[in-house]
Amino acid sequence: MLIDDIFDVHGMQCIEPVFAEITDDYYTEALLSVPAEEARLLLDENEYPIALALRKDEDWIAGSFVCRPLSREVISRFEEVGGDLYQEKASRYWDALREYFSLKLLAEVPPATEDTRPDRKQMVTSLISEVWGSLDNASCVDCCCGSGVIAEAIRECGGQPCGYDNDPTLIALGLQSRRLHPHQVMHIDALRATDYIAPATYGVGCMLGDITAFNAGMWADIVFELLALSEQTLITTATEPEIRRVEEWAVAEGRTCEIRENERDPIYDRWVCIASV
Repeated sequence: MLIDDIFDVHGMQCIEPVFAEITDDYYTEALLSVPAEEARLLLDENEYPIALALRKDEDWIAGSFVCRPLSREVISRFEEVGGDLYQEKASRYWDALREYFSLKLLAEVPPATEDTRPDRKQMVTSLISEVWGSLDNASCVDCCCGSGVIAEAIRECGGQPCGYDNDPTLIALGLQSRRLHPHQVMHIDALRATDYIAPATYGVGCMLGDITAFNAGMWADIVFELLALSEQTLITTATEPEIRRVEEWAVAEGRTCEIRENERDPIYDRWVCIASV
């Protein structure tokens, strides 16, 4: 596991119980209260502390500060216990966190039943390729990633997916089927995606909906988060009224939009909004 490699230990445990809670200051206090005999402080490439690991007997437990403020008390705790400084690129530590919590989720959550058609990946791959060509190894935000069909399409187009979804059973299915890679997916609320993800050039939100008058406010906020995370954004819906709502939201955010009817898929991705900065 990457987090073990980074800290050079075996069986590292994170004090946060799930990925979504790495933003919560509560776990800083919980970590500081852990009795410890040894400490390891992890610095990123800019020498900023991003994690602290503490050892009690044979057990190591770590807390992360990539998504919440680092307090002076954390440094004081490291100095009090004594230990070693470690250094790693922040991007690799992010991969390690996503992998750790993805594998934990897979061990704890029964996967959903299969939810996709065998030909959908190729249809989405063709659509992305038509719109953007090769993604040239760029990161591509995968909003509401489900069980990973879009992640596979992003990889086929040369991109690196960074996916998130609020349904743990679909993520478990994607991990089990290997459509989702553990270091590239997060179980989080799409309404808070910007709390966890750095902006990227590309962003995809496929088969958003059903978008109705009743839930339009929620979907607007999800789309706003995706737009904030991507310069070039591709969103699909099943119906034209849904895509017109998406267009309104994107225009309100200052985007230039193109609406297309996608004849490859008459069910899931029939209507497409391409929103550019």
